[in-house]
Amino acid sequence: MLVALILASSVANVNLSVANVALPIIGDELNASQTALNLVSVGYSLGVACSVLYFGALGDRHGRKQMLWLGMALSIPAAILAATSPTVEVLMAARLFGGLAAGMAFPTTLALIAALWSGLARVKAIALWSALGGAISALGPLSAGWLLEVLPWGSVFLMTVPLALITLVLVIVFVPAHVHETTEPVDNFGGIVSAVFIGALVLAINFAGVPGQETTAMVLVLVAGGTGVVFVWRQLRARVPLFDFALAARPTFWVAAVSGVIVFGSLMGAMYIGQLFLQNVLNYTPLESGLAILPAVVALVVAAPLSSRLMGRFGSRATLLLGFSISLLGFVSMLALWNVGVSYAPIGFSYALIGLGVGLAGTPASNALTGSVPVHRAGMASGTADLQRDLGGAIMQSILGAILSASYATSIAAAVAAAPAEVKSQVTHGIQMSLEKSFGSAAALAAQYPEHSDAILAAARASFLDGADWAYLTGIIAMFVGALVVWIWFPRHAKEARLMAGYAAEPEQSAF
Repeated sequence: MLVALILASSVANVNLSVANVALPIIGDELNASQTALNLVSVGYSLGVACSVLYFGALGDRHGRKQMLWLGMALSIPAAILAATSPTVEVLMAARLFGGLAAGMAFPTTLALIAALWSGLARVKAIALWSALGGAISALGPLSAGWLLEVLPWGSVFLMTVPLALITLVLVIVFVPAHVHETTEPVDNFGGIVSAVFIGALVLAINFAGVPGQETTAMVLVLVAGGTGVVFVWRQLRARVPLFDFALAARPTFWVAAVSGVIVFGSLMGAMYIGQLFLQNVLNYTPLESGLAILPAVVALVVAAPLSSRLMGRFGSRATLLLGFSISLLGFVSMLALWNVGVSYAPIGFSYALIGLGVGLAGTPASNALTGSVPVHRAGMASGTADLQRDLGGAIMQSILGAILSASYATSIAAAVAAAPAEVKSQVTHGIQMSLEKSFGSAAALAAQYPEHSDAILAAARASFLDGADWAYLTGIIAMFVGALVVWIWFPRHAKEARLMAGYAAEPEQSAF
């Protein structure tokens, strides 16, 4: 059963990161802007983040196994559509569709772990689920890099099809049909509102830094704000809320949720920016950039047993703080060391730090959520745990991507303004728009004007590094904020143990 559940989460985890390696090629072949590439990368996370709370509740009520196999089945046509997309718009839609399919499967994996195991066995199962899922997610770019050596970019989206088919069989054969499910009705209205709220929020972040899209971003902010208020109002009034704020107010729950959003989001953000940096600035091939991530994979796997032991001895608070501290060092090393001409050693070192930090913090963040709620509300806890990864990934990736896009465009514009008069006279409005669009667009322009190729590429690399540095600095601030929240509000070891024991002793249909 555990193998089936880990494989099911792996299908989602691979799809979260697999597009990143192919982004420069997709940008060239589909003539996509940096913002469009951001949306291709974040589209899957967006689909999952929009749906996990609602689908987790549907699984609690109607059967987690049914949601799991349905999500696995729908992920197959979603992958095929992504692989055969003729335009970047179709690709974005396919990524969103795949994320919605994963939203059916992903939350049920952790909900079933919470329902089938308890105590130390649950901690160990969650550690494996968290670390192996994260490691497989990081391995996605490596496998994609190999494929891109010999196959078109669409092949990277087909990687999960065989894994989904195998997992579908294992789920049908080995996963029990009904385990500690509720008979309470589902708040369908709240589920739809939550999807609109999260979707508008993530899209608003993506469009915030795009020149000429200020109105779009403002409309999305208003939609997110309005639906957010409606969602909270609905959950406070509903007899059986989709998201129980009484349970969520528990410090072991909300601090773990915030921590997970930041730490898992930092992993996705670092992988996204890192892949673009390696290929655009250092001219790594897709295979080389995929191989570069291996230290993060190894660190994630090593961190799983270490994290569960540290939790048992020192508690979740200390383990979370250690994870945040190491992840912060990872972003500091990126800011300080990742420049033009950097060797691989600093790159591998930074990835190892990020992987180790996320691996240490991921297990206590997920375990605290599931331990803070009754087992019949496991869908809420697992949906929130998955929301950590996917909303965190979507938000952090969107923020870092928006900062990168805006800083890149600003820096390119400044470089053009500072160019000699004879050069500026040749830069038409169309050429400047192409330069500001993305690094890939600038590289294509350099190929059209070989006499200015070196200058164009140098300016594009310098502009990309300016944007990337701001992105790394944002990651540093996020790690610091996450550690501060844990330090102030998460209970210390003895109090955490008392709280968790009290939560475990609650009557099955009671919130307290």
